Amino acid sequence: MFIGREDELRELDALYDRGGFQMIVVYGRRRVGKTTLISQFAAQKPHLYFTAQESNDLANLRAFSQALYRFAGLPVATGSFTSWQDAVEFLADLAKEKQLVLVFDEFPYAAQANKSLPSILQNAIDHLLTKGRLYLILSGSNVGFMESEVLGSKSPLYGRRTAQIHLLPFDYLDASKMLKGASREDCVRYFTCLGGVPYYLDFVEATRSFEENIINLFFNKSSVFAEEPLMMLRQELREPALYNTILSALAGGSNTPQLIADAIGEDRTKIMKYLTMLIDLGLVEKKVPILLNQAKSRKGIYRIAEPLFAFWFRHIFPIRGEVELGAGEMLARKKVLPLLSELEGIRFEDICLQWLRRKNVASELPFSATALGSWWGTDPRSRQQADIDVMAVDTSDRKALLGECKWRTSLRAGTALKGLLDKDALFPDFKEYWHYLFSKGAFDAAAKRIARENHSVTLIGLPELFKTR
Repeated sequence: MFIGREDELRELDALYDRGGFQMIVVYGRRRVGKTTLISQFAAQKPHLYFTAQESNDLANLRAFSQALYRFAGLPVATGSFTSWQDAVEFLADLAKEKQLVLVFDEFPYAAQANKSLPSILQNAIDHLLTKGRLYLILSGSNVGFMESEVLGSKSPLYGRRTAQIHLLPFDYLDASKMLKGASREDCVRYFTCLGGVPYYLDFVEATRSFEENIINLFFNKSSVFAEEPLMMLRQELREPALYNTILSALAGGSNTPQLIADAIGEDRTKIMKYLTMLIDLGLVEKKVPILLNQAKSRKGIYRIAEPLFAFWFRHIFPIRGEVELGAGEMLARKKVLPLLSELEGIRFEDICLQWLRRKNVASELPFSATALGSWWGTDPRSRQQADIDVMAVDTSDRKALLGECKWRTSLRAGTALKGLLDKDALFPDFKEYWHYLFSKGAFDAAAKRIARENHSVTLIGLPELFKTR
């Protein structure tokens, strides 16, 4: 069953209907659903799907040649093209009169094996392919490579694309559509452990409880995700051991290069190089307080962006030995699942921010926000650290929405709201303020009274977060 990705599918179809030559770049971290999206799009269209392998250039050219021959109805025994240039010229002939979809999956593998391949393709686009009806999809899991060597201004292919799709994991709402029968609270808990990667969510069994599913998926040596992060890192990286150590430090709360370096005994400069690679893979993100320059600010902190990796490195990596010996279920029930609420609270803030983004796109916030995020810094009144869980701003009209996220069953919401209203003073340059309180549990009478009396206050519970049109 195809779930989500409606906007992306609509964009691919619109470009196909336009006809002529098209080059679409589709990229995103491994297992995010690129193949499912592309296959859904190409299913009823004449198409050739080729996946490059992490091998030498000759092997990839041979495999591509055979795929082309099969598509053209020629015997595979015909042999192999002597060059990529010859293969692309043959492809151009196929697409002269008939619209043809070519999916070149894992393009980085082929381009890394033959550094001239992007230039060969660029030359073919400029002189051959634009005269025909080829619908070319270049796809890849190496986000950094796709952004620099395919989309970047120094790439030979720069300016040749007609569209690009950076495919991200599902947000919490689309992820919940894969969790049939799960309660809203359990959807948040699943999002904490599995995130929004469709491949991960597909393993959840509706007949099992949340606890049973998580134990089954992680906590015995034959579990499908018992070694998932390690296997993925071995596949993508040359020094997985050091990356494991860095991710473990991040999961333990070390959130700056210096703190990570101190925690694992490595040089800070070296840590930065590895963090950059993890960011390219979509596994780590740098967060900067909203209102600061997101690219240049030195106040950024790092965290594991992929929820499954954050959960695994925080709770499973330290007990791998015990899991191997068969104690995984016992440890899960006694020491992991009872302590999951802290990690759930962190992901609940992500969920609230995703909800704000959806509302902003739908023009359902009090104003059109130009930036969304979170904020932390020093309160000049108390000279103590202060923070805003989620925040939306319009910097030109000086409007701000401040949000507090409480993942608690029992909440003194009235007290929380008074504290939130008091934080307006942290942003004296703004002219108008709105205040959103997000809660796992029900709101008390005091919070409801404040919301009735103050037009700037909105109360958002789980029913509102999971409401669909």
